[in-house]
Amino acid sequence: PYVKDLIKPGDTVILVTPIDLGAPKGRLIMPQVKAIREILDADGIPIICKERELLQALNKLKEKPALVITDSQVFNLIAADVPEEIPMTSFSILSARQKGNLRILIEGLRMMDRLKPGDEVLIAESCTHHPMEDDIARVKIPRWLENHCGGNLKFKSVQGTEFPEDLTKYKLVVHCGGCILNRREMNHRIDRAAENSVSITNFGLIISNLKKVFPRAILPFGEYRNLLGQNNYNKSLEMTIHMSKLTEI
Repeated sequence: PYVKDLIKPGDTVILVTPIDLGAPKGRLIMPQVKAIREILDADGIPIICKERELLQALNKLKEKPALVITDSQVFNLIAADVPEEIPMTSFSILSARQKGNLRILIEGLRMMDRLKPGDEVLIAESCTHHPMEDDIARVKIPRWLENHCGGNLKFKSVQGTEFPEDLTKYKLVVHCGGCILNRREMNHRIDRAAENSVSITNFGLIISNLKKVFPRAILPFGEYRNLLGQNNYNKSLEMTIHMSKLTEI
């Protein structure tokens, strides 16, 4: 399932859907629509708002929501507004769980801390679109990764059906949620990375780790919480509590 196994009938779920340059005019994107439909199918109550209206939405509820799902780009903004006892994740991470292998994608985060200036990173998107100003795949994630590793990295971007057969020159593959791929194709790409001994992770996971909210982002999936090590988890959780006071992206 995408989300319906995480809630029960009558639960309220808040969906945070930023309307920015990358948002399609006049409609929602597929992961947001999928979440709404599954919540309805599970007899839950979806509430949709933009990131700036989240606090207002929370304050209007008589009971705490069972789950908050957000666009990954505003993870730290949402973490600052959502009380720690409320589970929180992103559309991209839900897609990673449904379409791929969440365990492998979480373990791929280990390579993030091993990147060195000059290393090559593949950014893969399953859909095709014209890059926007401050594009998440071509601008934001590369910028955040370079800041993290302390130097310039070599990035290669691919879209649609394009996915290299030979991945050996890359230290890390960062893949989108794969919302338009079927499970077989997404796992084929994950398997290809494994065959090339290359780490692979997901947009939502790597953004949550870069923004120090990883523990909260996977809290709804408790069985995966300690994959990066209990010490790392505890340290990251302490940082999450500290970072939740900050609102810069």
